[in-house]
Amino acid sequence: MNQPIVLNELFAIASRQDDLPWQPFRDGIEIYSLHQNLTTRSHTALLRYQPGATVPHHQHPATEQILVLAGAQQDDRGVYPAGTLVINTPGSHHRVASPEGCIVLITWEQPVVLDD
Repeated sequence: MNQPIVLNELFAIASRQDDLPWQPFRDGIEIYSLHQNLTTRSHTALLRYQPGATVPHHQHPATEQILVLAGAQQDDRGVYPAGTLVINTPGSHHRVASPEGCIVLITWEQPVVLDD
């Protein structure tokens, strides 16, 4: 029987972040996967950005939702502190950075496509 994944006190995750089994994801960014569908390629995870980490310019082929839990994330449109929900719609594009580091809850329907 499948058991639900229950995360409470998400906004306190920064105080317990070292208890999670983070895995390398991108340079300066680690991932803690919560749910993944290999058929549809959808994914829900926590991402931990080290201070100064960036994601190069990329496009979203499908919807991506980000909830900033700790620190701040920024892109071409602005700065998003903890408590901000960002929804990137299909066809949108940007680059992402976190000068101070952050932890986000992210759900994507399909992985992003990095620009060459």
